[in-house]
Amino acid sequence: MKTKTNGLRGRPDFLLLVLIFVLVGFGLVMVFSASSNMALINYNDPFTFVRMQFLWAVIGTFMMLFIMNIPYVAFKKGFLLYFIPAIIMLILVAIPGIGEVRNGARSWFGIGGLGVQPTEFIKLGLILYLGALIAKKGEKIRDLKKGLFPIFVIVGAICGLIMLQPDLGGCIVIAGTSLLIIVAGGANLKQLIFALTIILLFVAVVVSISMMSNPDAWQYRIDRFTAFLDPTSDEQYTTFHLSRSLQALGHGGLTGTGFGHSVQKLTYLPYAYSDFIFSIIAEEFGFIGSTLFLLVYLLFIWRGLIVAVRCQDSYGTIVGVGIVSLIAIQAIVNIGGVTGAMPLTGVTLPFISHGGSSLLVTLISMGVLLSISRDHNKPDRQTKRTTKTSRTTDAASQRKNLRPL
Repeated sequence: MKTKTNGLRGRPDFLLLVLIFVLVGFGLVMVFSASSNMALINYNDPFTFVRMQFLWAVIGTFMMLFIMNIPYVAFKKGFLLYFIPAIIMLILVAIPGIGEVRNGARSWFGIGGLGVQPTEFIKLGLILYLGALIAKKGEKIRDLKKGLFPIFVIVGAICGLIMLQPDLGGCIVIAGTSLLIIVAGGANLKQLIFALTIILLFVAVVVSISMMSNPDAWQYRIDRFTAFLDPTSDEQYTTFHLSRSLQALGHGGLTGTGFGHSVQKLTYLPYAYSDFIFSIIAEEFGFIGSTLFLLVYLLFIWRGLIVAVRCQDSYGTIVGVGIVSLIAIQAIVNIGGVTGAMPLTGVTLPFISHGGSSLLVTLISMGVLLSISRDHNKPDRQTKRTTKTSRTTDAASQRKNLRPL
């Protein structure tokens, strides 16, 4: 008797789901540790920041579980329902009087006491869009004119909108993620390198012209961007954040000061609960604790890539690689910045940093990735794998029985 399994969906990847909850849970704990002192001073309530983060975590978890139960192929046709509103928000936020300026960038919509950052939403929207576009193009992606050029125009336009805010960190993350998606989609590497060279030359010309027209503004940006080369050069101004961050790393030593015993979070290091939360992790848990945390992160990235590669559909693989690449690149840019390995760009640490928009979009992305993981675990495919293994075992047994005595 044959059992019909067509239409049934498999279970989501259990290890990936566990790692997501571990990272979110650890993030809530660290947001409380890094923000409680500042929240007590400013709001007379040590739970102010972690309460808001917990609310976003709950909303994001429900969204993740809901999206996890939607077949990922639905996003191949329905991505415009997400992508177009994200583009509209990205355009509106750059308009004075609509977007809200925070930390020198017009990157926010202020809604009461909340802030919504459109750049976070466009990250997933672009991944879904590029996945559908590249999967539709198929082998045409290897053609420079019909394949790569339209994609570069779209990515370039979005990066241009983000730089109007300006948000260099968001632009770097989106450009890097898009590049890995294009590679995963099967682009010709020679054509890709050629196209990137032309784009970089064009950007260099535009920046040079802008620098000549406004040298003072660009000198400030250059000083901030190159501060990581000499963290002690101007500790009262351009290298202030990095210098404090490195002090936190050094204070942590091998085993750390212990949970809740960070010194730099006591109003010395700005944004200790968001951009510089890894510095607090390193200070409180030391080199050993930080290494264990990074190993969990690496395990998550490895498992996410396994889920993407196992998908039988090119769209699922491209989107899966894009989502994992987004998390990985953002983590590298954040940790690299706070440790002085690369310039500071104000990028949050996924799952961990305080930030409603970032956490919400990250968990929505996890819903898509978990939906992709269910494709590999479909009952009919599990049955095929079991049958194949059984046949191999039976054949081996028969060969063994036919051997002469």
